[in-house]
Amino acid sequence: MTIFTKGIVCALLLIALGPNCAAAEMPPYDLKVFVGRSGAGFQVQVSYLAPVNECEAYAFLTDYEGAKNIPGIKESKIIHRAGNQVQVERIVEERVLFFPINLRSILEFSEVSDKRLDFTQLEGDAKVYKGSWVLEPEKNGTRFKHHATFELETAIPLFLIKYFLENNANKRFELMAERASQQKPDPSSGCKKSTFL
Repeated sequence: MTIFTKGIVCALLLIALGPNCAAAEMPPYDLKVFVGRSGAGFQVQVSYLAPVNECEAYAFLTDYEGAKNIPGIKESKIIHRAGNQVQVERIVEERVLFFPINLRSILEFSEVSDKRLDFTQLEGDAKVYKGSWVLEPEKNGTRFKHHATFELETAIPLFLIKYFLENNANKRFELMAERASQQKPDPSSGCKKSTFL
């Protein structure tokens, strides 16, 4: 009877500790996501590590029209380029529970350096949308760091938007990290194939 009781106790401990042990494992791409309120809007901070070199990472970020491959982005096209300033028209379609969200915007990307990309909405359906991408080399690849603040004009309650962001941001950025990891350098870009893969 004692062996049986100990067996049950061990099984219960494994069940209780199982999720905690799994949570202690490092998420894919060392993904870290923070979503928080910022006044009447939100801020999103993301960091992930992809096994690509800086050149490949920068090529991935500046493939503005390739953003159509990210779920939710229905259209993304360059409408003007002057020096390091690139204007991109984007159409985003999302659904927060039963509420559809359709956003059209014209974003201006400033290619500050081959390690930094800033963006701001020039016109569009959001009241405010701006942020940046920063690339940092690491031993096993390149760390992508993203920061954005935005404010929407919508009847959808803010707590629902926050819930949606928290539950979908991990999935979205993990998919981005996966796509960045599969980045194939364009021969004309001068990128050399990453040795991390």
